[in-house]
Amino acid sequence: MDLKAETSSFLTTRRARLTPDRAGLPAYGGNRRVPGLRREEVAMLAGVSVDYYTRLERGNLGGVSEEVLEALAQALQLDEAEHHHLFDLARAANASGVARSRARHAPAPVLRPVVQRILDALGTAPAFVRNGRLDVIGTNTLGRALYSPLYDSPERLANRPVITARFQFLAPDAARAFWGDRFERIAHDAVAILRAEAGKNPYDTALTALVGELSTRSEDFRRLWASHDVRLHRTGTKVFHHPAVGRLELDFEALELPADAGLQLNVYTAVPGSPSDDGLRLLASWAATRAAEDGDDDARGPVLRSTTTHHEEDV
Repeated sequence: MDLKAETSSFLTTRRARLTPDRAGLPAYGGNRRVPGLRREEVAMLAGVSVDYYTRLERGNLGGVSEEVLEALAQALQLDEAEHHHLFDLARAANASGVARSRARHAPAPVLRPVVQRILDALGTAPAFVRNGRLDVIGTNTLGRALYSPLYDSPERLANRPVITARFQFLAPDAARAFWGDRFERIAHDAVAILRAEAGKNPYDTALTALVGELSTRSEDFRRLWASHDVRLHRTGTKVFHHPAVGRLELDFEALELPADAGLQLNVYTAVPGSPSDDGLRLLASWAATRAAEDGDDDARGPVLRSTTTHHEEDV
């Protein structure tokens, strides 16, 4: 990805959304030619010269100090995810040629056996491990069952793991059925997570290829990608409309795996005694029946076994 263009667009869009009133500045003149703040106003708030801020907004973050980045984040009123993103862009801008080459040729992450055992031990909770590209590289039986519409989607690449973003944007009718009235929110969050990952790893060729494909084939993706929104994915509630068991309202926690940089363990649970709790038990029974019909003693099924064997990631 073009790191300078990425940085420039991010700063420009953050400046455009911030009004003088929100920034605590007097709005001189009734006819402002730009949405949001002017460059000189951001420069004043950040305590830097207009020329210097103009250089930053053109994407030149090389050699910028942490103090200036902090001042800029405060001036633009960045939230936590945006703050991280700005610093990620700066780190990428200052990366050595060796580091950039290493990032371009980084091998696909491998799911360690101990992590798969942890997934399997979470027998009553759907769980999976994913990377920043939203590729799921491992799951347990219930996680595989929960995401069965993604595994069964015609948009799933042959002999490849599930890629959630491809399902979301290339099979929109199925995705709408699965996510219901939260479809738009899920789509926005998916793009915002991918955008944050692009700041961390702008030289990731697999990410570039995914963004390129989705941009070419989905107008919705192009629109959301242009917003330059970023977000963290740590905790929350999701509602699924599973074709076999119906509506499931599940809380999730996303846990970083410190020994596996970039990987995250996601676990879903239901409120005890709730209809969704009953739904998870029904889902477990459905998964076991489906596995038996497939002739596989492992309830995760042959598709999941392939995912684990090839150490590839699903989204």
